[in-house]
Amino acid sequence: MEKYPQAFEDLISFFKSFPGIGKRTAERMAFEIMKWSPEKLSQAAKVISELKNNLSYCDNCGNLSETSKLCSICSDPHRDHSIICIVEDIPQIQSIEKAKAYKGLYHVLHGKIIPLDNREISTEVIDKIKHRIESGEIKEILIALSMDIEGQATAIYLSDILKVCNIKISRIARGIPAGSDISYADPATISAAISGRTQIQS
Repeated sequence: MEKYPQAFEDLISFFKSFPGIGKRTAERMAFEIMKWSPEKLSQAAKVISELKNNLSYCDNCGNLSETSKLCSICSDPHRDHSIICIVEDIPQIQSIEKAKAYKGLYHVLHGKIIPLDNREISTEVIDKIKHRIESGEIKEILIALSMDIEGQATAIYLSDILKVCNIKISRIARGIPAGSDISYADPATISAAISGRTQIQS
C-alpha cells in the first residue's frame, strides 16, 4: 500500500498520539486540517504554542488555572470549603459542575490505580490531600471516581489511607452504572449519585 507524503504521515502520527484516536480518525482529522486556510493554521499554531504560558495547574487542587495559582473554584468564597470531592481527572469536574448538585471544592488525582500497568497514585498527590485536611477546615471527603475496576480499587486505596484523618469519607452512590466513566454520565444521573452518596465505613 502506497504511503502518504511524509509530512502528512507525520500529521497522522501526531493525531494518533491522542488517547482514543485510531488511524482512521487521525486520517480524517489530518485531511480536515488540509482544508484550513493559512490564517486558521497560524491561529491554531499560536494557540498551541502559547498553551503552557497561559494555562497551569491549580496549586491547591490540580484543576486547570489561568490567571493565578488558584483555580476559579478554589478561589470562590461562595463555595463550601468544608468538603473536597476527589476526581480522577479534570473533565470529571466539568461533568459534576453541570449537574449543579455539588458546591464544594475538588482534588484531581490525574490518574487512578492500574495494577497491570504498575500505575499508582503519586505520594505527592496523597500528601497534598492530607495537607488540605490538616488545615482543619475540611469535614468531608467525597470520592467520585468511575465505577470501573480501577476506579473502585483507587477509592478503596484512598479511603484506607485517609481514614486516619478522622473525617467523614463518602462515595458517590446510586445512579452511576457499574463499570462506567462518570465523564459520560448525564447531569441528572450525577446529581442522584452525589445526593445519595454513602459514608465509607472505617
